[in-house]
Amino acid sequence: MADRWLLKSDPETYGYNDLERDGKTVWDGVTNALALKHLREVKKGDALLVYHTGDEKAIVGLAEATSGSYPDPKAGDPRLVVVDIKPKKRVKRPLSLAEIKAMPEFASFALVRMSRLSVMPVGEKEWKKIVELTGL
Repeated sequence: MADRWLLKSDPETYGYNDLERDGKTVWDGVTNALALKHLREVKKGDALLVYHTGDEKAIVGLAEATSGSYPDPKAGDPRLVVVDIKPKKRVKRPLSLAEIKAMPEFASFALVRMSRLSVMPVGEKEWKKIVELTGL
């Protein structure tokens, strides 16, 4: 079974609407060491929740990794990696960070514990609850 991840995006810079319009993109710009570690673990076929930061602070869509990670061709630094992604489905109902923080079943979720992390794994229990709450 594919792994599941949450990717954070600033909708002002590149949001789920942009991904739907483009049909695919290179997910780049990740520089945090732990986020890069997670991004290196992404494999082709993995499920990706897209979370909008900024004023929205909500899970808004589902994407799929169409490649594994590879060195960022624009960076010139082998430690920086990217993945190719494509949109799969917009959520029926965005799930806000406030709602997530209010639910005890998300207490150990990285989105709650390490709110600034831009790429994080999503556990089975959290995934099921997110799918249920967003109508994915």
